[in-house]
Amino acid sequence: MTTNGAGMGNEAVERALAEYAAVGERYVRELERKGLVFAEANAGASRCAELRAELAARGVQVRNAGASLSVGHLSPACVECTGNRGSETFSTTFKCHRDCYFCFNHNQPDYEKFFREGCPWEETLARSAAENESLACVGLTGGEPLLDLENALRLLKRTDEVWPDAHTRLYTSGDLLTEESATLLQAAGLDEIRFSVKDDDAPDQQDRVIAALRLAKRFIPSVMVEMPVIPGAKEHMQDLFRRFQEVGIDGINLLEFCFPFCNWDEFARRGFVLKNPPFEVMYDYGYSGGLAVDGSEELILELMQWALDEGLTFGMHYCSLENKHRSEIRQKNEPAAHAHPCLTFDESDFFLKTAKVFGPDIPVARPVLEAAGCTDFMEDTDEDSLAFPLRFLDVLRDLTRPDDTPLTPMTCFFVHEHDEGGSYLIDVALRPAPEHAG
Repeated sequence: MTTNGAGMGNEAVERALAEYAAVGERYVRELERKGLVFAEANAGASRCAELRAELAARGVQVRNAGASLSVGHLSPACVECTGNRGSETFSTTFKCHRDCYFCFNHNQPDYEKFFREGCPWEETLARSAAENESLACVGLTGGEPLLDLENALRLLKRTDEVWPDAHTRLYTSGDLLTEESATLLQAAGLDEIRFSVKDDDAPDQQDRVIAALRLAKRFIPSVMVEMPVIPGAKEHMQDLFRRFQEVGIDGINLLEFCFPFCNWDEFARRGFVLKNPPFEVMYDYGYSGGLAVDGSEELILELMQWALDEGLTFGMHYCSLENKHRSEIRQKNEPAAHAHPCLTFDESDFFLKTAKVFGPDIPVARPVLEAAGCTDFMEDTDEDSLAFPLRFLDVLRDLTRPDDTPLTPMTCFFVHEHDEGGSYLIDVALRPAPEHAG
């Protein structure tokens, strides 16, 4: 199996690429055996690439190697989600008066216990305070935090004592926001409130949330909407965007709609299928959001383009499922940025990376690399590969083997893991090397 023709004429590369591809194929196959339905491989990928290019040409900021697209207002919390100044989100309760079929709280550790008893936020915050002298951003989510307003206010007060400069935000459905609670949240110093607007809510429910947005504008410095974009809801979403414009929200976070490994019958009943491949880089991610639904990304990109055409002025941020994973990968890999001289910490997608040549390319590449001053290598005889720092890739450009076959240098992606036995690296992807190492 090849990747865009990479490895043609090099059996060692072909073998390595096939092994990586097999991991993703097995993952999809096992979930299909359990009844999940995936789209055709790379369905819609070319359309999404086209829309992304058009948005970038219109000045939309491409962040985190394309996992995040932003134009206009972007919450400081979204910047720090994958930043390095520190961000943490707490829950005081998992209770919620809603029962959304796509809610992923059921994937949270000890969900049933914390639903009944409330979340141990004081203990969690104290532990975080001991580990972090400063945090740039602190979030409060749930469940529905306004079901336990007393603890929500206590958490905000404690945050101000521990991290007085932290930007604070609260997530809510908006149903329970009143003038009294908004006044109390304002007094507690809340910087931002994010409303989760549900596409499939009844009109009267959405009217109440729109009214809550207007109310929040009077009390909270920044008013945001954050919602998953469900395939098939284009016209309704456009109507909501116009209403958000009338309210004067600061921005909207457009989330990739995801299946949270529960309630598949509800997804199937609505005709949804899952994105394939499920991840850009196959890895056992810790984020509990699940798997992206096919078609959600395409609709988000179309909505962003439409909103620009309409002249809507609130900020828009496409936060893909992949962007959620970026934060986890940065936290794992940045501390290991100098774990080995062959490794480079990629500041865009946060993977650790090294360059590799395989099989018959090795005897051609090695003397050229050494002549260029490369002294750091990692050899893998089982894989028949030679790894070296990415900065030396350019010296291999235009090199050929004695039979005039071009070399096929690759880039290998790693994640830094640690357990009770210590720290170690796992390789998770192999891709054609970029044209220029930079």
